[in-house]
Amino acid sequence: MIVKDEEKSLPQCLESVKGAVDEIVVLDTGSSDRTPEIAQEFGATVHYFEWCNDFAAARNEALKYVTGDWVLILDADETLDPAIVAPLRVAILNENLLVVNLVRQEIGATQTPYSLTSRLFRHHRELKFSRPYHAIIDDSVMALMEKEKHWEILSLPGVAVLHSGYSASAIAAKDKFSRAQQAMETYIKDYPDDSYACNKLGALYVQTGQIDQGIELLERGLKDYNADPLVLYELNYHLGNAYQRQQDGNKAVIHYQAALAQDIMPPLKLGAYNNLGALLQNAGEYEMAERAFGATIAIDPSFIKGYFNLGAALKAQGNYKDAIQAYEEAIKLKPDYAEAYQNLGVVWIKCGQIQKGLEYISKAIALLENSNLLEAQRLRQMVQEMGFELPKVKIDN
Repeated sequence: MIVKDEEKSLPQCLESVKGAVDEIVVLDTGSSDRTPEIAQEFGATVHYFEWCNDFAAARNEALKYVTGDWVLILDADETLDPAIVAPLRVAILNENLLVVNLVRQEIGATQTPYSLTSRLFRHHRELKFSRPYHAIIDDSVMALMEKEKHWEILSLPGVAVLHSGYSASAIAAKDKFSRAQQAMETYIKDYPDDSYACNKLGALYVQTGQIDQGIELLERGLKDYNADPLVLYELNYHLGNAYQRQQDGNKAVIHYQAALAQDIMPPLKLGAYNNLGALLQNAGEYEMAERAFGATIAIDPSFIKGYFNLGAALKAQGNYKDAIQAYEEAIKLKPDYAEAYQNLGVVWIKCGQIQKGLEYISKAIALLENSNLLEAQRLRQMVQEMGFELPKVKIDN
């Protein structure tokens, strides 16, 4: 681990690896809180490194202190899922295995909740991190596998790492965007056609509203026909997002479909399926949107937004029975989902069940009064203008 001022999140992270690892190596890059002391309380060896705006340099410094045969990388805002420990132990018995790619889940994400990361690898003298931001071992892995052909890479299904650091508040608190942009812009000056770098920096530009710069980089990255399928997926996915922001639905659909054509794990495709479905829904292609949203929950039955969107597509087609079921599944997974209660209420009213529909809309209003008072007032006024009287409901805390 490399850490700085992580006293709040570090205990949960280190608690998650108890009994799963033989040693904990923590590299502190300038904490002013109790981070080093907390790490030591969990039995970690703590080392210190002066931050130089280069994550790869810090990761490689931490590697110097590793004594074990395998290396697991975690950040302080991540935890290891205990269910993955046994499969990991079995996997590393393979003497030819060099890297285990792990699925990481973004807690609370509604668009792309899963990613694949090279977080578990053999402690080999030639494996080093590269790239100042989004530091990865992939470059050295490819170089080693060119020389020594017997090595293998395994992508392990099932969520291994849970990540909570990409919420809007967490990003703002740590100024992640500006640090990332500075590091990646420095790198891409020397490697202007690197598809991985074009992907990451292009996506960051799109996310921060620099759409034209983002498109230029992402299109440049697509010119690398030897790029890894996962990189090609992300390049196309982010281009779909960029063109969607520019209201160019045709180009967005083309890139989302190109993303979905890549040979990668299905959970990694959730974002493209969901965004493609939204585009089709807005274009009035409800049946096609239904198929896209249906794909999201077939891949991940816990994908809340997928059920909500599927309900909307079914409602638009007049399929109220299945729409009700979809909204009820969304509410089951997220009991405070005000929008799902609202839509469910509308569907029941369309079915002629006025009182039942109003009860669900009342629940939506009660929830919105705690999170979005203006929307709650708008919804209440809309119902009153329709001539209905809202029943009183109780929302469980």
